[in-house]
Amino acid sequence: MTVAGNVAGIGFRSAAPLASLIGLIEALEAPIAALATTQDKADQPQARALARALGLPLLAIAPERIAAQSTHTRSARVIARIGAGSLAEAAALAACGPGARLLIARRISPDRMASAALATGDET
Repeated sequence: MTVAGNVAGIGFRSAAPLASLIGLIEALEAPIAALATTQDKADQPQARALARALGLPLLAIAPERIAAQSTHTRSARVIARIGAGSLAEAAALAACGPGARLLIARRISPDRMASAALATGDET
């Protein structure tokens, strides 16, 4: 499944507070059609609570779709874990499908517990 419009990709540590994720999404200051993350993170309470709080669908992206994305930022730890340089960027791009482009590269919360990026599938 791909989404038309802006998709916010999210990544976070297991101990990340919901406030860190909400703050990142609000800081993107853009309309968002959906949230996207890895399948395992989509099952986490923070991701479900964020989607509920924002009234947005939460897309669980398959690992092979995440690993296939070329990202602007790179984390050695994330590369080793998921095969892409940035979980947030890769999830957003994968959710938007072919031709997606990154609007906002990975941003990290002040507490360094969460990250978010914004991609779009619109060609406008």
